[in-house]
Amino acid sequence: MKNPNGHEIIQLFEQFSPKGLAMEGDKIGLQIGRLNKKIERIMIALDVLENVIDEAIEKKVQLIIAHHPIIYRPLKNLLTDTVQGKMIEKLVKHDIAVYAAHTNLDVAKGGVNDLLAAALGLEDAEVLVPTFDTKLKKLVVYVPASHAEEIRQVLGNAGAGFIGNYSHCSFSATGTGRFLPGEETSPFLGQAGRLEEVDEVRIETIVPEPLLKKTITAMIKAHPYEEVAYDVYALENKGEVLGLGRIGKVEEMTLAVFAEKVKTALEVDKVRVVGDLATKVKKVAVLGGDGNKYFMNAKFKGADVYVTGDIYYHTAHDAMMQGLNMIDPGHNVEKVMKKGLTAALEKMCQESGYEVEIFPSEVNTDPFQFL
Repeated sequence: MKNPNGHEIIQLFEQFSPKGLAMEGDKIGLQIGRLNKKIERIMIALDVLENVIDEAIEKKVQLIIAHHPIIYRPLKNLLTDTVQGKMIEKLVKHDIAVYAAHTNLDVAKGGVNDLLAAALGLEDAEVLVPTFDTKLKKLVVYVPASHAEEIRQVLGNAGAGFIGNYSHCSFSATGTGRFLPGEETSPFLGQAGRLEEVDEVRIETIVPEPLLKKTITAMIKAHPYEEVAYDVYALENKGEVLGLGRIGKVEEMTLAVFAEKVKTALEVDKVRVVGDLATKVKKVAVLGGDGNKYFMNAKFKGADVYVTGDIYYHTAHDAMMQGLNMIDPGHNVEKVMKKGLTAALEKMCQESGYEVEIFPSEVNTDPFQFL
């Protein structure tokens, strides 16, 4: 096991939640501190408030990965006698880096909206608001027949070869490989200075662009040759569609019963409900955070109820006129990302041989109370 540095951790994280998924102008990435240091403890947080920073200091954290950016609006100055200035000062003094993954984590497969959909028990969940078409690449590699099966497995395990609900898809053809090892080489097959012919297998597979670098790295590591011959081609095929929110089905129930389900599933005491409580609910749309401007997407896709935060007064009226029920459990329900991202990053670090402790922040950052 290896103790990683910050760059290695973030490189791994961005395979899960690429920056390219973020909405235009979103404030993401490293916001405070540095990554060129060893990372032993990582805390996953929804918000970066002063009590969260104090928790990180107490727990000797070197890196906070947060959903909501600590710096969202440009700073004109940094005054340490202001609340925000004091927070940043604490982070800098204790050498705690802060990395923000906002809308890219909303959109990412396995991110905030998938976690919310899973918590609500949505079946056959699909993207509510498409924002990103994944580009696909064709990866071709040549390997001696003795190692073909191993390479196929490595490619599939790295995320290559997904077509619909099928994984590890590939095509193979046999042929003869020829090469002349130079004098300074140590070839797996043949001798330096002598032309060699080898029975090889050409393996072709599809790779989503965000996983290409990871897949090639894994392939080269497993390949027996000193110099691996491979090709990458751009494809016109459409890849997986990603985006904001999810829509799926639940067992039929009344709006009142579903509202209680939302409270339990998302761990909130109260919710705001728009619509007739006796209405039957079967198709549910959910979008983490402020989803006001997307309520018509939910209506057009046939949702009986739309679950989102920060519902405006006039949006509620507009939804009522469209016959769409709404449930507002608050913005803070995005806290599902703390445990979900902790589990995902732990798994990635274990697979990469990284020795690092990852845990969710235990501080409540919901500013609202119900009396």
